[in-house]
Amino acid sequence: MPKTIKNVFYDKLTVERMYLAHQRAKKAKNSKLTVMKFELDLETNLANLVKDIRENKYRIGKYHDFTIYEPKERLIRALPYRDRVVHQWYVHEFVKPYIAPKFILQTYACLDDRGTHKGVNQLQKYMRIMKRHYGNYYILKCDVRKFFYTIDKDVLYCIMEKHISDQALLRFTKCLIYDDCSEIGIPIGNYTSQFFANIYLNELDHYIKENKQIRYYVRYMDDFIILCPTKVDAKKLLFEIETFLKEKLKLTLNPKSRYYPSAMGVTFCGYRIFETHRLLKKDSIKKIKRKAKKWNLSYLNGTLSYTHVNACWNSWIAHANHCNSYFFQKQIKNKCLFKEILPKDE
Repeated sequence: MPKTIKNVFYDKLTVERMYLAHQRAKKAKNSKLTVMKFELDLETNLANLVKDIRENKYRIGKYHDFTIYEPKERLIRALPYRDRVVHQWYVHEFVKPYIAPKFILQTYACLDDRGTHKGVNQLQKYMRIMKRHYGNYYILKCDVRKFFYTIDKDVLYCIMEKHISDQALLRFTKCLIYDDCSEIGIPIGNYTSQFFANIYLNELDHYIKENKQIRYYVRYMDDFIILCPTKVDAKKLLFEIETFLKEKLKLTLNPKSRYYPSAMGVTFCGYRIFETHRLLKKDSIKKIKRKAKKWNLSYLNGTLSYTHVNACWNSWIAHANHCNSYFFQKQIKNKCLFKEILPKDE
């Protein structure tokens, strides 16, 4: 694996590769009007995209902004479909094969064959090792304050320069990073954003693993956990991480970041994790109870969408099955007035 990406930009800038990017971008969106419009003259649209990028005429489209409220309020910025195709092409052709392999093994967000469940499994494994070696130990739990909104674009571009020596690719990367007039923050909603964010905090990962020689560390996007032998170790490390983030990445930790005794367990990726077991996060419990009440009201009103409920139920069960929640699952199912239409327990 070369240290930097060299002389590949134009080789990968083809209609065929852009078509594959379109196939990835349209997954689960076949019925969307924007996708259907793009496919009405697919060959021409793809050829024009390649031509515009090759001739340095490509410009990011206008964002459509909207707000979501789960799990918390966030401003989402969505680009036109053609730009999403370009983002798929960029990430698949350059980020995944050249930059992602440089990530440490203990980061789990937005990467193939990783994800929340593997992150939780690894953290619990580390907790068991620490329990055997130290008995009582300390958990340092941190997350970055307003992470996506406070990423410094100049810092991000400097980081990308360390990975890219292909000047054409670097110019295009600059176009993607500085796609609006703001100096700070990258849009939540862009496919590139989650990877740029991972690349940004990869600097922290290597600082913790290589400079600080920390073994028991796990990160999922901007949430990260470190297991420390003593309270003194945890306190010192928290200060050093705060300093590194402020000086090198221009980020600050959430004030809720703290260290505490291991007996309290740790909340991470939707679960409350202990050495011996794991439980559903309290927010997850409240959320499914609210949904069950809402479904019952819809059932009584005759407006319940069984297709939607089954999809939601299967998704929640898939999450709940990774922790000790058998009796709680039964309890929620029994409260559903329409439980006979829910999938049978395996």
